[in-house]
Amino acid sequence: MRTRLLPLLIVLMAAVLLAFGVPLAVSLAGAQQQKVVVDRIDDTARFAALAQFVTVAGDASTGTSTTNERRDTLQRELQSYYGVYGIRAGVFYRTEGRMANAPSSWDLTTADEEVRAAFGEALLSRRSHDPEQVWPWDRGRLVVASPVIRDGDVVAVVVTDSPTGPLRSRILHGWLVIGAGEIAAMLLAIGAALRLTGWVLKPVGILDATTHAIASGRLKSRVAASGGPPELRRLARSFNEMADTVEDVLEQQRAFVADASHQLRNPLAALLLRIELLAYELPEGNEEIASVQSEGKRLAQVLDDLLDLALAEHTEADLRITDVGLLAAERVAAWAPTAEAKGVTLAGDCPATTAWVDPVALSSALDAVIDNAVKFTPRGEKVQVSVAVDGANATVVVTDHGPGLTDDELARVGDRFWRSGRHQNIKGSGLGLSISRALLAAGGGSISYAAHEPHGLRVTVRVPRTAS
Repeated sequence: MRTRLLPLLIVLMAAVLLAFGVPLAVSLAGAQQQKVVVDRIDDTARFAALAQFVTVAGDASTGTSTTNERRDTLQRELQSYYGVYGIRAGVFYRTEGRMANAPSSWDLTTADEEVRAAFGEALLSRRSHDPEQVWPWDRGRLVVASPVIRDGDVVAVVVTDSPTGPLRSRILHGWLVIGAGEIAAMLLAIGAALRLTGWVLKPVGILDATTHAIASGRLKSRVAASGGPPELRRLARSFNEMADTVEDVLEQQRAFVADASHQLRNPLAALLLRIELLAYELPEGNEEIASVQSEGKRLAQVLDDLLDLALAEHTEADLRITDVGLLAAERVAAWAPTAEAKGVTLAGDCPATTAWVDPVALSSALDAVIDNAVKFTPRGEKVQVSVAVDGANATVVVTDHGPGLTDDELARVGDRFWRSGRHQNIKGSGLGLSISRALLAAGGGSISYAAHEPHGLRVTVRVPRTAS
C-alpha cells in the first residue's frame, strides 16, 4: 500500500510546487525585464532632453546640421554610454539623418525592422511598445525609442538597442534560486510524506502481521496498541474483539468435540463388548456380526482421532532445538517393519539438521505421512524420506509411487474427514493429515502436497530452523 500511496502524495505535492513555482518564475522574468526597460526609458529621456538643445543649422528636413558644442556633448555622452554598458544608442532626425550615435557605424540605414518599427512609433509622439518577454534561451535584443519634442513637434528620435545577455543571466540566476527552493521544498515534502505514510500505515502493517499469525494457527496473537489515525486504532480494537470472539467460538467447538468424543467412547466400548459376547452365541464365521464389529472398531478409531484433533488444536507447542534428521531416521526405522510386511521399500536420507520444533508434534506428523505413503504404495514400489535445508526452514520430504491424487484432490487433501473416492475401501478416518497440519501449525510449521512424477504423491513438511 505504501508503494501506491507515497507516489500519489509526491505527485500531488510536486503539482502544488509547480503551480507556485512556474508563475513565480514567469513573474521574476517579467520583473527583471521591466526593470531594464524602465532604465532604458530613463536613459532615452535623458538623451532626448540633451538633444532638445542641439542647435540645428539650416533645414532639418534636408538632413544637414551644424555641429556645435551641445551636439559634441551629446555625442560624448552616447560614446561614454556605449563604452560603459555596450548599448548602442543614437539620436536620429525625422528624415533618419544622424544627430549623434554610438558606435559611429550604427545608423537607421543598417538597422533591422525592430529598430525601424520603434523609430516609427516614436515619430508618432509615443514611446514604442513594450518589447516581448526575453527568456534565458532567447538571443534577442531590447529596443526602446523616445521622441525628441521641440515646440510641440517631434524633431528627432532617441533609440537604444540593448543586448540581453546580462538580463538573461539575471533571469537564469533567479530561476536557479527558485529551482533550488523548489527542490528543497520537494525534499522536505518527501520526508514529510514518508513520515506521514509510515504513521498512517504502521497500524495496517501490524494488523496484517497479526492476521497472518492467526491464519497460521497462532490464535493468541493480538494487535498491539500503537499510533496512527484514530480510525485505525478503533479498527485495531475491533479486530482484537473479533479475534477474542473467534477464539472463544473455536475453543467451545474444540471442547465440544473433545467432550463428545470422550463421552461416546465408554458407551461404544460397552456396545462392542456386548457384540463380542453376542458373537459367541452365533455360529462361527457369521458375516453380519463380523461387519458390525468392523464398523464399531472404525467408529472407535474415528472418535479417537477426533479427540486427538481437538487436543492438537488446543495444546500449546513445546518448541525446542531438535535434530530433525535424527528424528526422521527414527520414524523410518519404526515404520520399516510395516513397510517390509507390505512388500514396500522404505528408505531414508536423513542428514543431521537442527530446527526449532516440537519433537512430539513432528513425530506424530511424520507418522501420519509415512503411514499414508506406505498404505497407498503398491507392493514392490519404494517410499523415500529425505531431510534437507530450504533457506530458513528444514524440510522432510516423503515421496511415494502410489496412485497419487488429481489436481482437484490435491486442493482438498488434509481437509477433515476428506478421503479420495478411489480409496474409500482403505482403512482410515480422514483425520490423520488434519491432525498433522494442526500439530505443525502450532509451532510455525506447515505441510504441503504435490504430484510426484511419474506417479505418486510428494508431501513436504516444513519447520522453522530458528525461533520466530
